[in-house]
Amino acid sequence: MNHGRKNRTLGRRKGQRVALLRSLARSLVLQEGITTTIARAKELRPFIERMVSSAKKNSLSSRRMIQTRMGGAPEVVKKLHEIYAPRYAKRAGGYTRIVRLGRVGKRVGEAARIEFIK
Repeated sequence: MNHGRKNRTLGRRKGQRVALLRSLARSLVLQEGITTTIARAKELRPFIERMVSSAKKNSLSSRRMIQTRMGGAPEVVKKLHEIYAPRYAKRAGGYTRIVRLGRVGKRVGEAARIEFIK
């Protein structure tokens, strides 16, 4: 039974899905905005918002947790703590926005842009 399973599978097994989310999250943090499908953007949003909320705590444990969840990318941890945490210090959530772009080319799903709110 599927009771309590609210996440999208994105047509992948768990390991592939986790790797995809990590890769999308790293790209989003480093580039401040990426273009992907709507389903991927909707799955990425809660993942990245938890990382930013954790970075706002600015503790050693939050740094280590973010590094583990992001797949061991020190430049991502540094950018989250030094740029995004101070930017959103007074904000209680909602650090990203998803903008629908419609169909782009011959892609399977509709495209969306997920970006950090300035």
